[in-house]
Amino acid sequence: MKPTLSLVAIAATAALAACTLEPRYQRPDAPVAAAYPAAPAAAADLGWRDFFADARLQKLIEIALANNRDLRVAVLNIEAARAQYRIQRADLLPALDASGYETAQRSADDFTAAGQPNTTHTYRAGLGITAYEFDLFGRVRSLSRSALQQYLGTEETRRSTQIALVAEVANAYLSQLADQALLRMTEDTFASRQSSYDLTRRSFEAGAASALDLRQAQTALETARANLAQYRRFVALDQNALLLLLGVPALPAELPPARDLDTQQLLAELPAGVPSEVLTRRPDVLAAEHSLMAANANIGAARAAFFPRITLTGSYGTMSTQFDGLFDSGTRAWSFTPTITLPIFSGGANLANLDLAKTQKNIYVARYEKAIQTAFREVADGLVARGTLDEQLAAQQTLVEATQASYQLADLRFRAGVDDYLAVLDAQRSLYAAQQSYIATKLARLQNLVTLYKALGGGWDERGAAQDTARTAP
Repeated sequence: MKPTLSLVAIAATAALAACTLEPRYQRPDAPVAAAYPAAPAAAADLGWRDFFADARLQKLIEIALANNRDLRVAVLNIEAARAQYRIQRADLLPALDASGYETAQRSADDFTAAGQPNTTHTYRAGLGITAYEFDLFGRVRSLSRSALQQYLGTEETRRSTQIALVAEVANAYLSQLADQALLRMTEDTFASRQSSYDLTRRSFEAGAASALDLRQAQTALETARANLAQYRRFVALDQNALLLLLGVPALPAELPPARDLDTQQLLAELPAGVPSEVLTRRPDVLAAEHSLMAANANIGAARAAFFPRITLTGSYGTMSTQFDGLFDSGTRAWSFTPTITLPIFSGGANLANLDLAKTQKNIYVARYEKAIQTAFREVADGLVARGTLDEQLAAQQTLVEATQASYQLADLRFRAGVDDYLAVLDAQRSLYAAQQSYIATKLARLQNLVTLYKALGGGWDERGAAQDTARTAP
């Protein structure tokens, strides 16, 4: 019983004396302004289902979250990081192995008494502990904490990938809607120019229009025909891009019907103000902080290398020269081998490892600060663009109305014989360009909302539950 009592005593002492040499972690100050100049108020949390109001878009996002291959890789990376953490954490406890073996040995005849066999057999069975380290200075605990932070950082990376995927699906869907709107507009323009060309051709045949008028009408018609083919190609490419993001070969037939580019029907408006401290809730910023905390834990492991390491190897079981007598009375055997290792000279390797750990921490501090600066820039750009795009969209709508009226007047004057076809052609081109710009601006306005939503972290109410789960040690 003495060896068992010794093991218990040593383990209890190690548990009581266990400490850590890690520096106390302090989050670096954010190297950005306390608030955005254009938005000093607080922002509300919105899940993606609340923000993306369109039923068809919601269904597309669901399909992408279930099938996108990049997101699958991110989820599998979490499982790999979880396994790495569990492997590292296992070193905190002794590994108990059961073993059984036979040893056969033949001695030279000169070393064997006459008449005695020169071959012996030894059989042994028992339980053993091999090189278990008593973590007196927190080396193993520091490595375990580092692995935990790496696992949590991988979870944040997965959530960042998910938010990016949601935004990419939304932008691809909006681009498809915009190209479909441009295609419909081009079809209407083509029909209008076809009608104008037919009228001009009849007028030319009757001698009421010149050859120049006819060629100008034909030029406008063929330009619309080329644009029509272009936007048909764009719509097909948008479909392919969307299918790649969704990870499916084709869209399901039961999708809700698509809507047009109407902000109120597709997306919810974001709150007016955002304080800069909300950036610390972005998954990429949290992932950078977890990497920083892992580097901080590695410093503790590097410091512990300067102190003695106590390991234990021991076994308890039975031993016999006969296999059938292995568990007979008197065959009990045990071994107890504690080892202490004190570093004396390592050629500067321990000091270099400590310097490396400190340098890596400084690198991750810089990366963390850069992540916050990048997040601040993205949100600031989105807020600035939101205000200017609203003004631009209103101006574009007024321009479309003005050019529409101008085209109608020019067409009436041409049909009445007051003006030549050049005035109609110029008015028609201006209207077509204004309509294109209006749709492009409406798309930019919607995509700006998506980008701003992504820059703010996206889906925070859903993310909160995921974060609580992620912070629970697996």
